[in-house]
Amino acid sequence: MTALSLAAQPAKEAAPPPVPWRNMLWVTWRQHRATLTSVPAVLGALAVFLWIAGLWVHHNYGVLMACRSACGNLNITFNHSDWTMGNTLDILVQLVPALIGAFAGCSLLARDLETGTYRYAWTQGFGRVRWTIAKLAIVAVTVTVLAAAFSLVFTWFFTPFLAPDQDLTVLSGTVFNTRPVSFAAWTLVAFSVGALAGMFFRRTVPAMAVTLGVYTGLQIVTWLFLRKNYLPPVVTSGQAPFGSGAMNANMPWVLNTWTSGHTSYARYIPVSRFWPMQFIEGGWLLVLSVLLMAATVWLVRRRAA
Repeated sequence: MTALSLAAQPAKEAAPPPVPWRNMLWVTWRQHRATLTSVPAVLGALAVFLWIAGLWVHHNYGVLMACRSACGNLNITFNHSDWTMGNTLDILVQLVPALIGAFAGCSLLARDLETGTYRYAWTQGFGRVRWTIAKLAIVAVTVTVLAAAFSLVFTWFFTPFLAPDQDLTVLSGTVFNTRPVSFAAWTLVAFSVGALAGMFFRRTVPAMAVTLGVYTGLQIVTWLFLRKNYLPPVVTSGQAPFGSGAMNANMPWVLNTWTSGHTSYARYIPVSRFWPMQFIEGGWLLVLSVLLMAATVWLVRRRAA
């Protein structure tokens, strides 16, 4: 009697379950704790300075507004010393989104590509695409929320400088950009440009240079061509409804004036459109940011094998 034996068939090993998304929080924190601590620390320190300086500026402005005689020294203090500080800070704040994009965005993926650690990270159970999406989402949300909160403090600080004789309105470019919706959206798009540049060049320094250039170019195009066309401007004839007095926060954005025959015309954007314009700008910048991050994920899938 013979016994027939069959070769043992190796049992199929079940594929390991995917690593949960929540685990990527800890991984992202470990990899980018320098960014996730330095950005809040720097913005927090600036916010504290703005709060302290703002108390002084608001006090000086209140005293100046209450003064009825012999106000020369008070006027000099506010319109020269305080305004010099306020204008300098306003210029510096314009750079914050670009710097966040250059330092936080560019290093997000380029650092792993430069050091070669991506070869290890992308072979883990999380997968390169999910790994990229998680890092982009976590850091992007963090810097955007921080930027919005910081902008609220700066908006309060800068309020006295929108008084008459400062030649600024809420629609002025350097003021509009620092308001919460626009400022947060520009920070997000700068971060997204930086992340894409880092993935494309695979080097941090070239990606930083490109990010700063692209961000600057996008700002110029927005100011010269896009923002003034978000909503149809108002055209008026005869005496303009905003008069000819000193500028203040509620003055419109005058695009151009002209005379035809004996009639004067003005084309302008009323200040009542400030918030609609903020949300329009925030909306298209959000869409652009999503597209840039989608392109970054596509590059990870296609080029970084």
